[in-house]
Amino acid sequence: MSSQRTLGIYVGWDSREADAYHVCDWSIGRRASAPVDIHPIYLRDLQKAGLYTRATEIRDGRLWDVVSEAPMSTEFAVSRFFVPMLARRDGVAGPWVIFCDCDFLWLADPYELLALADDSKAVMCVQHRHEPAEGAKMDGQLQLLYARKNWSSLIMFNLAHPANAALTPELLNGVPGRDLHRFCWLKDEEIGALPDTWNWLEGWSPVREAPPKAIHYTRGGPWMSGWEAVAYADLWLAEFGAMTLDRRRSARVERAADGD
Repeated sequence: MSSQRTLGIYVGWDSREADAYHVCDWSIGRRASAPVDIHPIYLRDLQKAGLYTRATEIRDGRLWDVVSEAPMSTEFAVSRFFVPMLARRDGVAGPWVIFCDCDFLWLADPYELLALADDSKAVMCVQHRHEPAEGAKMDGQLQLLYARKNWSSLIMFNLAHPANAALTPELLNGVPGRDLHRFCWLKDEEIGALPDTWNWLEGWSPVREAPPKAIHYTRGGPWMSGWEAVAYADLWLAEFGAMTLDRRRSARVERAADGD
C-alpha cells in the first residue's frame, strides 16, 4: 500500500482517438480524490527528444514497427514502456505511477489503486487471459495475438523497484514490442495482479451487476463509427456530454472575464 499525495498518470495518445483521450483524462480528474498529474504520451515528442529511436514506417496505411516486423495498432503501442523514464524526467511523484490506454473510461477513484499497491512488485496489472478470435478491431487495425495480451493496457509502475532500471533506451528501442508487452525485463514473481474490474475489457470480460471501475473499449468505442452500441457506450457518451458542457461553460466564463 502506498500513501503518496500526488498520483502521476500517463495516458497513451493516438491522433485518431483524440475524443477517447480527452474523455479518459476528464474521467480520471473528475473522480480522483486527490491531485492527479496526467500526461499524454506523444510519440512524436519522444522521437524529437531522441528517446524513441525505433524505426517506424507506414505500410498499407498502417503504422509499422520495423523492429517487431509488425503493425502498431496505436501510436503508443511501444512508447508506454517509456513511462518510468518519462516520470523521472518529468519529476512526477512516486513511487507508483500509472499508465493506461486512451480508450479507458474511469468510473472510480484512481487513488483506490494505491491501496492495492504491493511494493515488492515492479509492476501491477490485470492479468487477463485474453485470446480474441477476431482478426480486426477498432478502425480496421489488426488484432494481433501475443503472450499476456492486454496486461500492458493498464500498468502500475513501481519507480522504486530495481528491476525497472532495466528499462533503458537500449532495451526499449531494441527488442520486439511483443516482448515488452509480456514484461520481458521482469521475473514472473515481480508482476503483481490487480482485480479485473480495473481493466474491464468490453466484448471479453464478463458482465456483472455493478459497472466496472475502469472500462476498456479495446475493440473500439462509441467515438468510432460502427461501435456506438458496445457495452457501456451510454456511460461513455454521458461522460463525453458532461465534459463538453463543462468546457463550454468554462469558455463562456473566460470570455465574460475577458470582457470585464
